[in-house]
Amino acid sequence: MALLVRLLALALALALGPAATLAGPAKSPYQLVLQHSQLRGRQHGPNVCAVQKLIGTNKKYFTNCKQWYQRKICGKSTVISYECCPGYEKVPGEKGCPAALPLSNLYETLGVVGSTTTQLYTDRTEKLRPEMEGPGSFTIFAPSNEAWASLPAEVLDSLVSNVNIELLNALRYHMVDRRVLTDELKHGMALTSMYQNSNIQIHHYPNGIITVNCARLLKADHHATNGVVHLIDKVISTITNNIQQIIEIEDTFETLRAAVAASGLNTVLEGDGQFTLLAPTNEAFEKIPAETLNRILGDPEALRDLLNNHILKSAMCAEAIIAGVSMETLGGTTLEVGCSGDMLTINGKAIISNKDILATNGVIHFIDELLIPDSAKTLFELAAESDVSTAVDLFRQAGLGTHLSGNERVTLLAPLNSVFKDGTPRLDAQTRSLLLNHIVKDQVASKYLYHGQTLDTLGGKKLRVFVYRNSLCIENSCIAAHDKRGRYGSLFTMDRMLTPPMGTVMDILKGDSRFSMLVAAIQSAGLTETLNREGVYTVFAPTNEAFQAMPPEELNKLLGNAKELANILKYHVGDEILVSGGIGALVRLKSLQGDKLEVSSKNNVVNVNKEPVAEADIMATNGVVHVITTILQPPGKSLTYSIAADSAAAPSLHVTEEKCSKQR
Repeated sequence: MALLVRLLALALALALGPAATLAGPAKSPYQLVLQHSQLRGRQHGPNVCAVQKLIGTNKKYFTNCKQWYQRKICGKSTVISYECCPGYEKVPGEKGCPAALPLSNLYETLGVVGSTTTQLYTDRTEKLRPEMEGPGSFTIFAPSNEAWASLPAEVLDSLVSNVNIELLNALRYHMVDRRVLTDELKHGMALTSMYQNSNIQIHHYPNGIITVNCARLLKADHHATNGVVHLIDKVISTITNNIQQIIEIEDTFETLRAAVAASGLNTVLEGDGQFTLLAPTNEAFEKIPAETLNRILGDPEALRDLLNNHILKSAMCAEAIIAGVSMETLGGTTLEVGCSGDMLTINGKAIISNKDILATNGVIHFIDELLIPDSAKTLFELAAESDVSTAVDLFRQAGLGTHLSGNERVTLLAPLNSVFKDGTPRLDAQTRSLLLNHIVKDQVASKYLYHGQTLDTLGGKKLRVFVYRNSLCIENSCIAAHDKRGRYGSLFTMDRMLTPPMGTVMDILKGDSRFSMLVAAIQSAGLTETLNREGVYTVFAPTNEAFQAMPPEELNKLLGNAKELANILKYHVGDEILVSGGIGALVRLKSLQGDKLEVSSKNNVVNVNKEPVAEADIMATNGVVHVITTILQPPGKSLTYSIAADSAAAPSLHVTEEKCSKQR
């Protein structure tokens, strides 16, 4: 039986083909991009790769799927050309690149891949050419001819003036004494070079780009009889200092040096790892207002957050950036690292003045602007970058600025600027009290808020939290943007001015002359106690005009039947709090009568059972009141009486027939 099972399994594997019997290792990002380039070039023959060339330059890139359709590198246009894939060559009279390149030794292979200058300098040394032509197994990261030509004249002169020491050592630093193919080149690894066992830093990025000491690998995996050749776009040099040591010796990092020492982050920057330091220059610090800079430098936690926001968790060389990518900092924030032409950008701004300064534990890019994270900012500073400047000016004018700039743990509920498009409220004692109720006593985060939670304000009120399917509201005001957490305060951007509850539902109805008939009806129906006690109600409150729109005999009949009146009134009361910002397209709200109300919102107009709400969100301690000009009838009733919302004259009768088929 066991033999039969094995035979069946073998037969199935053979039927599925070689991929099922021998599952190979996962392809590296470089191999995947190369595979995609070959796929795009196959119409031109075997072993042809599609290559994107940056217009106006000699820069070429194998193409991934996204680049293929966008046809851009760092925002600049590219053209597609078709070339032989690495390791293949053309044959006269045949399509594509059908022939594999002949194997020869390392020295000869340098000429094949376009590194004849490396050949030339190898010839000038006494020892290196015999090694490259002799037995063994080596890897050479060979600079292109253009890479040698771009070296500063003084550097090149120092190399060629002492060929058997300086030039020989430089070339040996590009070599490893074993064969290393791209599938072995892992992100963050170090290879031991043939010059004093000095390390070469390798980075293999998700976009398929491989860098060697931040030099981009152009043509890879060219096999030789005694090793492999990888063509790179720069001449690389030894790395001796860690990030902290570079900070110590660079004059332009005087302020950064002091800040790192004060924060204790020097142990991180001199330790193991592969980081990217976006190093602010002295000029970057000088651009910050002195008051802000002194505050941060004098606050150890804010200072540490500031510096952590400049340290990326992994090394990122400039050559690896061909489009925007989000990268995480040590502080847990993300920065958008991108490029525009030859310039690197951070969060869309070209603020990098010097790039790819290599360290043993990463890479440094000089930046000319400070990247201050939210966690190091005051509420005033957070608000300056948000669409709430009008509200913040109100708080300042009301003398509440100390709550937004000090070390008090608070949360500011700041309405959007658009809330004040018709003007700001007059600053008096009542407005100041209202503003105080927009400041919550604790520093909170919206992701931890829950339905029914209460928040204490500096004005002495308790604000309720309402969580709906698509919105999170505090009383009648809903959060309009992601909250920002500062050093001591958090900023919530709200969609309207908040109105704290001023009494029970009955208190509100009694205090408004528009509802005198409704109050009398509630009292007649015995519902006063219900609407006075603790609870969570949504009341659609008909105005006096709504009652007066009923025929007198119908109105008298209704008011004379306490049971029927109670039934009608209960249908106007939902059994949960529903503010306008939480409605969305359609909500079916269960009433105290038992049937459901259909509440919807469109173009900022709330409707209940398709009748418009005249005024929404009058907050009560036990619910919310929405003003309507209609008497709502439960399903099964034949008439609905309403008054036109725009009528300024005597109320008119509106009659709507409802068929049984519409009943639920």
